[in-house]
Amino acid sequence: MSDNIIETSDENFQNDVLDSEIPVLLDFWAEWCGPCKMIAPLLDQISEEYRDRVLVAKINIDHNQSTPQTYAVRSIPTLMLFKGGNVEAQRMGALSKSQLTEFLESNL
Repeated sequence: MSDNIIETSDENFQNDVLDSEIPVLLDFWAEWCGPCKMIAPLLDQISEEYRDRVLVAKINIDHNQSTPQTYAVRSIPTLMLFKGGNVEAQRMGALSKSQLTEFLESNL
């Protein structure tokens, strides 16, 4: 995992995501999730390419159950873009790099 990606938790969610000065792309994931593993390298790339514009964060749904429940996450991977503490946009499933870039560009 890139040094630019933070691993957040139920306990740190407020500080890491909701109170962030810049938009946060949050990945809801789990170790056993194949599509989550597929997009992990793309998130590493995005964290580098967008480092001045977006903070990339991950939250493991097996270790943190409150946050996914709060945001009604029903399948993974689910990506949510938070701006100013609010969900600005959301995508479910594995995305290609072009789809992920388009998702970010259309919502930043």
